[in-house]
Amino acid sequence: MAYYSWILAFHVVSVLSWMAMLFYLPRLFVYHREHNDKVQFVEVVKIQEYKLYKYIGLPALWATVISGLFLLWLNPYLLQSGTWIYIKLFLVFLLVMYSFSLDYFRRVLANDRHALSGKFFRLYNEVPTLLGIGIVIMVIVKPF
Repeated sequence: MAYYSWILAFHVVSVLSWMAMLFYLPRLFVYHREHNDKVQFVEVVKIQEYKLYKYIGLPALWATVISGLFLLWLNPYLLQSGTWIYIKLFLVFLLVMYSFSLDYFRRVLANDRHALSGKFFRLYNEVPTLLGIGIVIMVIVKPF
């Protein structure tokens, strides 16, 4: 079990990288939508959106999920430690679905199909913050 702490450290770093993408990609969508008339700017933003999701966000998501599952496998007692773990896992599931939704929106914007506004993406950008707060409370406070 000496390596458990190393896996946990890797997991936390993976979460940080994934969250960076979750916080920044919707902000790029805002810029994309609100500066739609500036073709060269939008083309640069499309590249940033692609690279952020494919090279940082997606690998970090999978590193987070795989390391998290490995931690559960190494310490199955966590699944018996209370309802908090199941709430946390559900919130993580929602965060994963949110992450995949960002790829959907990225592809829509890359194909110049603009159905949603910058205002929508400003609001949508708050989802990972709210889910993150819930996850941290479940892990640290374990209220249930």
